[in-house]
Amino acid sequence: MRVVFAGTPEVAVPALDAVAASRHELVGVVTRPDAPAGRGRRLTPSPVAARAEELGVPVLKPEHPRDPEFQERLRALGPDCCPVVAYGALIPQSALDIPVHGWVNLHFSLLPAWRGAAPVQHAIWAGDEVTGATTFRIVRELDAGPTFGVMTETIRATDTAGELLGRLATGGSELLVATLDGLADGSLEAREQPAEGVTLAPKITVDDARVAWHEPATAVDRRVRACTPAPGAWTTFEDERVKLGPVAPVVDGPDLAPGQLAVGKRDVLVGTGTVPVRLGEVKAFGKKQMPAADWARGARLADGAKLA
Repeated sequence: MRVVFAGTPEVAVPALDAVAASRHELVGVVTRPDAPAGRGRRLTPSPVAARAEELGVPVLKPEHPRDPEFQERLRALGPDCCPVVAYGALIPQSALDIPVHGWVNLHFSLLPAWRGAAPVQHAIWAGDEVTGATTFRIVRELDAGPTFGVMTETIRATDTAGELLGRLATGGSELLVATLDGLADGSLEAREQPAEGVTLAPKITVDDARVAWHEPATAVDRRVRACTPAPGAWTTFEDERVKLGPVAPVVDGPDLAPGQLAVGKRDVLVGTGTVPVRLGEVKAFGKKQMPAADWARGARLADGAKLA
């Protein structure tokens, strides 16, 4: 088949590479427009755009896929199917109708669970033991189209969202190519999603990422891992924001009030609604990321100090 790939962030690059290496003809790539990045805020191509240029594939960067000029260019490419991974814009029906086999999305959850922008983060936060990826045909309703295939992935006890997403991006790229193969030879049939089991995974905001120390240690642990690396879990110390890396519950730790610190030579414990957690990496305002014990020494923290 002739395919036009749509995607934007780094997590979509493995799928782009897999499609480019497949038996299908990659005739174009659609991605979001260049965006400011870095300290200089220079306009920078998306990771997918940069990789597509390395592959020598034409790149389309519409402000919005409803733009008539973009749709004319897409139609001229003559795609049979448009595989999609984390493109980042809603696709109007007029664009969905261009390829014969539609736009096929690789979504990082076991649909109908966790429809939305942050499925991996919500799966970790909810304490799910298993997640996966699903390919489905895009329709107007969010992540509700008929499905083609799935893969499953165990969520490990220490997984961050970034680590889990990395594994899903690799395994999902194989699923996406297999889906394209099945559509090409007619061996795949789309199946409607069940009406039961729908859960939503909206984007996690910076406010959502603030640690609530009154929650149980397991909830604190999940929130931090779900928000790593983005948007980044945080708390405050003396009214200044402190970013936190993954923590570890300490079953036999001291009795601490929520947010209360116990500072040792090699570790820093924080009280929660149940048992304490051990801090990992910490990044104070204006400082580099460092082990919690180094941060505590530099800040001259003492037992009884509190995070809020």
